[in-house]
Amino acid sequence: MNKKIDRGQATREHLVAVASDLFTEHGYDATSIEAVLRAADVSRGALYHHFPGKDALFTAVLDAVYERVEAESARAVEGLTEPAAALRAACLAWIRSTADPVVRQVLLVDAPAVLGWQRWRQLDERRTLGKIKAALRRDGRIPAARVDLFAHVLLAGMNEVALLAARTGEPTSTAEAEAAAADLLDRLLGR
Repeated sequence: MNKKIDRGQATREHLVAVASDLFTEHGYDATSIEAVLRAADVSRGALYHHFPGKDALFTAVLDAVYERVEAESARAVEGLTEPAAALRAACLAWIRSTADPVVRQVLLVDAPAVLGWQRWRQLDERRTLGKIKAALRRDGRIPAARVDLFAHVLLAGMNEVALLAARTGEPTSTAEAEAAAADLLDRLLGR
C-alpha cells in the first residue's frame, strides 16, 4: 500500500515539475494538457487522478513556486533578530526572486491572469500580509492603529516593484528593482 501511495506522490510531483517547466517556457495559455501529458509521459487518467483540470494543475505549480519563494525568504532572515532588518531582508529576497524565470512567469505574469487579480491578491495577502504585520508590530515604529494600512502599502509596493522587474525580464531590471526597493525600505523603516 505504501508503494502505491509513494508512486502516486511521485507521479503528482513529476506532473507539477513538468507543468512548471512548460508554463515557464510557454506561459499558461500556450500550454495544453496534451503538451503536459506528452512531456510527462503519463496517461490522461493519471493526470486527472491528481488534477481535475489545467487550472488545478496550475494552482499546484503556483503553490510550489510560493513555497520556494517562502523558503528563500526564510533563508534571508535566518539569524536576524531585529524585526526591521528581517522585514527588509525578506522583501529584498522577494525582489531578487523575480530574476528566476519560473517565479517571473508563473507567479507574476500568469497567476494574476489565470486566477484573476482579486484572487491573486487574496492568495498573496494570505501568505504574506500577516508576516509583514507581525514584523511591523514587533518593530514598534509604526503606531498600532496604522500597522494594517502600512502592511498593505508595503506589500503593494514590493509587489509593484516585482511586477515591473518581471515585465522587462532583464537581469539589470532585477538589480535596479532591488536597489529601488532597498531605498524605499530604508526610507520607510530607517536604516
